[in-house]
Amino acid sequence: MSRPIADLTVLVTGAGRGLGAAIARAFAREGARVAINYRNSREAAEALVAELGERGAAFQADVTDPEQVSRMVDEITDRFTTPDVLVHNALADYAFNGDARAQLDSLRWAEISRQAETAVGGALNCIQALRPHFAAQGFGRVVTIGTNLVQNPVVPYHDYTAAKGALLAFTRTAAKELGPLGVTVNMVSGGLLRRTDASAATPDAVFDIIASQTPLGSVTTPEEMADTVLFFASRWARAVTGQNLIVDGGLVFG
Repeated sequence: MSRPIADLTVLVTGAGRGLGAAIARAFAREGARVAINYRNSREAAEALVAELGERGAAFQADVTDPEQVSRMVDEITDRFTTPDVLVHNALADYAFNGDARAQLDSLRWAEISRQAETAVGGALNCIQALRPHFAAQGFGRVVTIGTNLVQNPVVPYHDYTAAKGALLAFTRTAAKELGPLGVTVNMVSGGLLRRTDASAATPDAVFDIIASQTPLGSVTTPEEMADTVLFFASRWARAVTGQNLIVDGGLVFG
């Protein structure tokens, strides 16, 4: 089963800014109804709604709290319809600053746990809230956001990368269980994006080095990555599930 993107209601977690906002814009551009989830970025989320018009609406919830997620889904259902597509983009506060990163001699488990609580716990809470709707209609799309650092930890951001690695595993196990319901579950993994709030601390020289190492000669933008998320929600990907597509200009193969 597949449906045109314009017929879908899409929930994008962590959509107030950065990559999440680019994903929200991409879906709205294709005519979807877009629920913009935010935790603290209220002003940015409301500004994005003003930009998208009637196709967008903002909903506050901390995705690590299942009760808040359930309330948010009810609010989205009242405003649009229950989401058919989940894009789990929410990220615990993080800055990609290689000089300031936690190293193994000082890293604490709580730092990994905090990242995993949002990455994996947030995905679990959102899927559980949407599963009855997916099952009732025999259709659903879940897209998680990963990182190419799992394949190529060129900078060892231990906490962030460990959480995203766990999310990749969860993406694949969820694909196995939800497949019989007509639900696909896939991951889109980017590299360093040029540019988001999370990558704002990255020096220009680092971007230039990365660009020089990619076959395409450029650093991926949030808009380019958002277009790949659209693919997994579209009818073109109706037979694809449990996959991790790396979108980084060819920096990492496989």
